[in-house]
Amino acid sequence: MHDVILAAGISTGKTSAGIIAYIIIGGLAGWIASKFMGTDAQMGIVLNIVVGVVGAIIGGFILGKVFGLYVEGGGWFFTFLIALIGAVILLAIAKLFMGRGARR
Repeated sequence: MHDVILAAGISTGKTSAGIIAYIIIGGLAGWIASKFMGTDAQMGIVLNIVVGVVGAIIGGFILGKVFGLYVEGGGWFFTFLIALIGAVILLAIAKLFMGRGARR
């Protein structure tokens, strides 16, 4: 049975980094994703961290459940890349729903 993968290298079975490292990686991923999606003006550091960490969970879910890839110890860069992709997906979904609410 596979451990639940939250992001590349982040699992419920073995943790390859501490919580501070996940906050830093999440913050960077959330900030870069917000720059890429044009939402940086509305977001502060706390929201960037939240988006990055939630993005890592989304990215890990997509990697594991959708594509069937389970990566243990993928390294810092791979963890960051998965968090960045998940954060972009999260912001795209948020912009889609926020755009609908603003048009009404």
